[in-house]
Order: sequence, then C-alpha cells, then structure tokens
Amino acid sequence: MNWIEQVTILDLLLKGLIIGIVVSAPLGPVGVLCIQRTLNKGRWFGFVTGVGAALSDICYALITGYGMSFMDELILKHHIFLQVVGSIMLLAFGIYTFRSNPVKSLRPSSGTRGTYLHNFVTAFFVTLSNPLIIFLFIGLFARFSFVMPGSPIGFQLVGYLAIILGALGWWFSITYFVNKVRSRFNLRGIWVLNRIIGVVVMIAAVVGIVLAIAGKSFS
Repeated sequence: MNWIEQVTILDLLLKGLIIGIVVSAPLGPVGVLCIQRTLNKGRWFGFVTGVGAALSDICYALITGYGMSFMDELILKHHIFLQVVGSIMLLAFGIYTFRSNPVKSLRPSSGTRGTYLHNFVTAFFVTLSNPLIIFLFIGLFARFSFVMPGSPIGFQLVGYLAIILGALGWWFSITYFVNKVRSRFNLRGIWVLNRIIGVVVMIAAVVGIVLAIAGKSFS
C-alpha cells in the first residue's frame, strides 16, 4: 500500500480545513475590510465579506490543484522533499504576516451599508485581484500532500469542500469575536491579532519541517 492509499477521507477533511483557515487567517486587505465592516455595519455584513473572499480563494485553490495534478511523477517520488519545501514557504509567509502592519489596509468607512450582495461582490474581487495567493496554496498543498495523483474526483472534491468550510468557519468565528468585543476592539487589536496569527503559522511551519524530515505527517 503506497502513501496515497493510506490517506482517508478524514485525513483529507482535516487537511482541507487547516488549509482553508490558514489561507483566510492573515489580516490582509480583505481581512481588515471584514473586521472594519463588522465594526461599522454589523456582524453579518462582515461575514458576507468573508464569504466573498472564501469563494475567490477556492477559485485559486482549484487552479493550483489543477496545475499540480500534472506533476504526478514528481509528487509521487519526492513528496517528502515537497513537504519540506512547502513548510519553508509557509514559514516565510508566517514571517511576512508577523512583520506586516494590517492597519495600513484600513479604508475610509462608507456612509452607507450597502446590500449584502454588494459587500460580497466587492470582497470577492478584492481577493481575486491578488493572484499571489497561488504561491501560498502551492506551499500548503505541498506541505499537506493535498494533491494526490490518481485519486477519484469525488475524493478530491471532498478536499476542496473542506477548504471552503475551513475558510467559512474562520470568517464566522472572527466576525463573532470582533462583534462581541467591538467596544474594546481598536487599531492595536488588529495589529496584535495579526501578529498572533503570524506566530501560529510560523510554529506550524517549523513543526511541519521537523515532521517532514522525520517522515511523518500532521494527520
């Protein structure tokens, strides 16, 4: 039995959920926009902003997965090496997140709330305008051996569904948290939260490197 056959649906679900959360968590322009709309317009306006971002992210995830599916031989023969490389890319992303200042992404708040559809669409296109997210997906897919050559289409769809659920779970949680502490949440809170996320990603990346070298996995 090879390494692909040992992967279960539960493994794939767990990996997809983690990928969805990691991609969504850093407070870039869309993350800050989501928090800003939660504070200014209400929790559900913030959440639909996150839904728009999640839909855009899954588009890039599908593009990344489709491209990597043509690398069957490389993935099969060098999956440990790819996990190490993916973890290093994730570490670099964590460092970048930790050092970035999301407050710079704040925009002047609009006087009108707009419709849910408008908030959804604007978040979708803001996220879609950043194709560099593909490199994050490449690192994550490599780290978690997410793209499995020869696996059934239904099996792959479960993984992508898990990515969506992970992303939506993150946006639901962050808007709930921000809404609950809205009276005490300020610009420093955004900066601190982003630094915490950066540290968590860096720790996960270092653990990933160690596990990959040891020939083990997160799941």
